[in-house]
Amino acid sequence: MYVRNNLRWRLVFDNSWRNLLAFAIWSATVCVVYGPLELHSVAIPWQPVATLGIAVSFYIGFKNNGSYDRFLDARQIWGGIVNSSRSWAVQSLEFITSVVDAPGVEAPAATAAELSERHRRLLYRHIAWCNALRLNLRRQPELWDAEVAPFLDPAESEAMRRKQNPPTHLVRAQGAELRRLREERGLLNDFQHVLMMRTLERLYDLQGGCERIKNTPFPRQYAFFSYVFVWLFVVLLPLGLIGEFSQMGPDHIWLTVPFSVLVSWVFKTIEVVGHTSENPFENQMNDVPMTALCRTIEIDLREMLGETHLPRELGPVDDILY
Repeated sequence: MYVRNNLRWRLVFDNSWRNLLAFAIWSATVCVVYGPLELHSVAIPWQPVATLGIAVSFYIGFKNNGSYDRFLDARQIWGGIVNSSRSWAVQSLEFITSVVDAPGVEAPAATAAELSERHRRLLYRHIAWCNALRLNLRRQPELWDAEVAPFLDPAESEAMRRKQNPPTHLVRAQGAELRRLREERGLLNDFQHVLMMRTLERLYDLQGGCERIKNTPFPRQYAFFSYVFVWLFVVLLPLGLIGEFSQMGPDHIWLTVPFSVLVSWVFKTIEVVGHTSENPFENQMNDVPMTALCRTIEIDLREMLGETHLPRELGPVDDILY
């Protein structure tokens, strides 16, 4: 996610110079054909070009709204993941404190060391889930050893790595851990167990929301025809402008080049902005900063465990927060 208030002009130029060059060459070609070669038949009336421009602007505006809605939906889902992560940590630490009155359970009192280890397992497995979900959405399984494995027991890490959808099975492992805490150790009563299971259900809902956006591409008919219509307008624009400028005098036809390039650049940039917002989980400049959010969750949960040696928050790299 780009975090600087204003785009750097170097970034704008790097992403625009090819299109600007193409617009300039095409406009200059039209001027040469109309002026020195005197083929005035290439000029077309301005009114239909202007009408097309209005239609294209409405169309790409509609498409961009849909693209932004996808990004906003994704960001809200990850905001829910952050909040649910904190809720999970509070429930794990405050519910699992001592033996509770569980009918039919005869278990020795849990020691402080045992409680601390169980807290660590539940919270570390959740951190692993956050990172596994991120890697799953970005299709980066090669980062498992660095991003997920450190938070799991080696045997569990290897078992989860072989799953088709590791985040799903990590949440299931959390549910199995809760069942054991209630049935075997008596560390959860029925109300606490149900409340924590609802938190896991919420995590499944949030994971499903991410997968819905990831696996449902932006409708291709909108994206494709937006691209086609913009280029159609770009091609016709100098043909409509040159007749208007020629009325001001033969030398004014060359004004077609700068004005055509400017208008074409504006339309193309609007189309590109929508295109780059279609898929918010691709680890690109305008995507949801899942890596930074996972690090925030890790810091919060490990600090709740009482740890002091914490990783630092991730900052932007070249104005981009990943």
